[in-house]
Amino acid sequence: MRMVFRWFGEGNDTVSLRHIRHIPGVEGIVWALHDLPAGEEWPLARILEVKRQAEEFGLHTEVVESVNVHEDIKLGLPTRDLYIERYIRTIEQLAHAGVKVICYNFMPVFDWARTDLFRKRPDGSTALFFEKARIHGIDPFELVRTINENSSLTMPGWEPERLSRLTELFEAYRTVDEEALWTHLAYFLQAVIPVAERNGIQMAIHPDDPPWSIFGLPRILTGQNNLRRFLQLVDSPSNGITLCTGSLGANPDNDLIAMIHEFHDRIPFTHIRNVNVYENGDFIETSHRTEDGTVDIAGVVKAYQELGFNGYCRPDHGRHIWDEVCRPGYGLYDRALGIMYLWGLWDAYQRVAADAAASERKEAVR
Repeated sequence: MRMVFRWFGEGNDTVSLRHIRHIPGVEGIVWALHDLPAGEEWPLARILEVKRQAEEFGLHTEVVESVNVHEDIKLGLPTRDLYIERYIRTIEQLAHAGVKVICYNFMPVFDWARTDLFRKRPDGSTALFFEKARIHGIDPFELVRTINENSSLTMPGWEPERLSRLTELFEAYRTVDEEALWTHLAYFLQAVIPVAERNGIQMAIHPDDPPWSIFGLPRILTGQNNLRRFLQLVDSPSNGITLCTGSLGANPDNDLIAMIHEFHDRIPFTHIRNVNVYENGDFIETSHRTEDGTVDIAGVVKAYQELGFNGYCRPDHGRHIWDEVCRPGYGLYDRALGIMYLWGLWDAYQRVAADAAASERKEAVR
């Protein structure tokens, strides 16, 4: 397991590279050029500048999250070929800079959704919260405004410029159902995966967050059957999954450990985080500790350890603790605590496995 930490760039993150370097076992950052809108080609000079910044602190830039997919590609519009060509050139530029994994998603309009960015928890901390009943009645324009008004930093997937296109996008998606979205995804993959394969890059799609439809928009990467279908669209080692335990874990019917065992050779990148799901379908993000949520984090780490997982891993959203002022879900303190919990589990499972192997060798000598 290769530990990395998401960083949003100088001037756009409350967490510094110097502080990230202090976290034991973190070897690289997960980054992106967040100021560039979806559909723009990433300039090599900008890519190399981020690499230089990270290497100054002994960190690599081998994982990018995200190279966002333009809505015209998801909608299957004639203009999609232009944006796919730009995406391909970006893949080539990133490969030139040593990038190994590109995380992306195929969610229409919204990359993720929460109804409260700072829901207070019993211990006094705050966390991202999703109220299932409220999302059905809320105006998406109101939700976008709330997201942006409650964060002084840009929120990926909720950039202010999206406000100007919401009406247009919702109208366009009226004719796009799940099967159409699958078709548009296959078209995209058939174009970019061969390029990724030639350049030694693994594309790793992020599941839908939450893993069900919101605002009547189609969502297709929601569970084990759909992830299996996705991998079969283009059967290539460069066509992989970012397995996010928090996104998929918001639906208690999803068997995360079964997914890890089935797809482990196609998981180059994993997000490990916990959520507490309530009986009514609401959920709140918690500490990474297994007992604090409904995701079997200990079981997830054990599955990865048993399978010899050597992909990239990052702690995902954390609580806001110790009066830290930070991007919602992306402070330093709770994510650093999460990393140490994950390492504790990993090291303990490794020790148990090593002790068992040693005992077997002794028995064989006898």
